[in-house]
Amino acid sequence: MSFEHLEYRVVDRVAEISLNRPPVNALNLDLVNQIIAALGQARDDDEVRAVIIASALDGVFCAGLDLAVVKGVDGEGMRGFLERLYFELNDVQYRLGKPSIAAVQGAARAGGMTVAVSCNMIIAGQGATFGYPEINVGLIPALHYVHLPRIAGRHRAFEYLFTGDDFGADEAQDLGLINHLVPDGEVMDKAREIARKLAAKSPTVMKLGRDAYMRANDQDYRRDIENVAETMRNVVATEDSREGLAAFIEKRPPKW
Repeated sequence: MSFEHLEYRVVDRVAEISLNRPPVNALNLDLVNQIIAALGQARDDDEVRAVIIASALDGVFCAGLDLAVVKGVDGEGMRGFLERLYFELNDVQYRLGKPSIAAVQGAARAGGMTVAVSCNMIIAGQGATFGYPEINVGLIPALHYVHLPRIAGRHRAFEYLFTGDDFGADEAQDLGLINHLVPDGEVMDKAREIARKLAAKSPTVMKLGRDAYMRANDQDYRRDIENVAETMRNVVATEDSREGLAAFIEKRPPKW
């Protein structure tokens, strides 16, 4: 299968999925669908034992949603997009049966954080930056209301999710958000090293063990995501959300 907005290759039993939608890998429906399809292809390929999601672009992993997707869309339109980004991406990762690693170099923001945290592990370069800026443009980082408090604690998570401030890789490691912090330029090397180590294990035991691990740690995760996704749908329908998006596009302060 060929893809317009990403590169897919298999090396040493590891599928490498590299986002490639210049200039910043902004997520539109096509790119989200292609990520899901690429993961499905890796899942169904018996020769693939592990998966890496990375970026083919310098200086950015993924900057988040393409605001053209959000601007002017109604609540039902947003529901359809979130079903792909939140539910389908989560489901294909949940049933992947193979370990997945996000290799983050440069900026990961908003929906880019969603792509990264859908993986089992995150490797980041020292120059990587992270953030949940949705609040600044009249949106909410809905899925991360579920994810971040579970790893960082309720109070620390609240600050990041509701200030919208960016933070660096050292801080992300301190939060427990990433597994390994390595020098810039060595991220893929580290991701490949770990992926190949995982790929050398019994694929049968890896699948059974990973399936059990995903079930054990799912708890009410999907139901909680459905709840916050419904809130996201309502937020998009507000005047403040429309104003925040317009102000961002027009490069002016919003008038709340």
